[in-house]
Amino acid sequence: MTASPIDGNHDLLVRRIYQGVLEQPPWQSALQPLREALDAQVVSLVLRPPSEEDRGVILNCVRPRSKSSGARPTLADPGDWEVTAYREQFFSLDPFVNLPLDQVIALEDILPDAALTTSDYYLHYLEPVGLFRILGVDTGEPDGLLVRLRFSRRREEPAFNADDRALLQALTPHLRQATLIYHQLSRAASERDIYSGAVDQLSMATIILDTRGGVLTTNALAAALLKDDAGLRLRNGRLQLERRDANQALQDALDNVLRAQQAGRASLVRALRIARPGGRPPLGLVIKPVPVAEGVDGQVGPCAAVFISDPEQRDHASQQILGELFSLTPAEANVAILLSRGLSLTEVAEAQNISPHTARAQLKSIFAKTGATRQAELVRMVIKSVASLG
Repeated sequence: MTASPIDGNHDLLVRRIYQGVLEQPPWQSALQPLREALDAQVVSLVLRPPSEEDRGVILNCVRPRSKSSGARPTLADPGDWEVTAYREQFFSLDPFVNLPLDQVIALEDILPDAALTTSDYYLHYLEPVGLFRILGVDTGEPDGLLVRLRFSRRREEPAFNADDRALLQALTPHLRQATLIYHQLSRAASERDIYSGAVDQLSMATIILDTRGGVLTTNALAAALLKDDAGLRLRNGRLQLERRDANQALQDALDNVLRAQQAGRASLVRALRIARPGGRPPLGLVIKPVPVAEGVDGQVGPCAAVFISDPEQRDHASQQILGELFSLTPAEANVAILLSRGLSLTEVAEAQNISPHTARAQLKSIFAKTGATRQAELVRMVIKSVASLG
């Protein structure tokens, strides 16, 4: 009795399916062994189906032209006719979509060969690329991320048999679970990017440390600050200050926060001012523990966050957003932004190339629209607004 294909290929394919969650594009390393396991001409992974308004995301892995050539199969070029034609013309004709979740189905199960060969989908898409037999499965969440996995063979090749179906059915629960993991990781990454972008736009340098005080990551502002002649340096992967007494204070503060995090006291915060050479204004530095989820080993993960404020770093308040928030004209929004940067009204008039009388009139209009009664109040409103996130 011949061995089931599950015996020889199952473990490798399962590993590749879970490994693919961390790849970009996802599951690219799984496509070749999947195609080979089912001896298909093409394997297609549809991560986002095309629509009239969306090109979608489809990954294809194609059998090499010659098995004896030694060529390794790779992902098909997204610009290939087979991919672009399906996206742009034939997705709406595809009869092999919206399958019942987690059920392995062949095209002939729902469309007999005689009916297929007379269909526009076959005549204008499948036949020109030499495909005929299709086996597939849809999996994921009904209201979340869905993936479609399709295997295609040429007309002269045999139909997918019971062993092929059994192998794909055995892999489907793993693909489903990997899809759910990928969906959660993608959502977490998107949220992280949003928060990271907000911190960058708020002109806040951010450094993430591990349990030993080593630097794990920095945002763009922090990386620029570490290269600047600001007295703050990265040495052997750790934050250091030039002055010995100041550096000792920094290391003590870091040690206190790291110990607090490891003891589960995430509320401890330390703050320092860092003097800079050349009479430049000092940096403000805050160190906070990073909460760790219960059951997570934090030995090499994020342990503390260092936030650094540079008085010389200009805010990037958006004229458009500020105008929309307070119904200001572009000229009025510019006046409010310049005032928030510390300019006097006279300096604002010079910077805007307007008369002091016009600047005072614009400020009066700004007060009326924002409800502010003093320049200090207006400055506070601008700084605390969401205009810098625009």
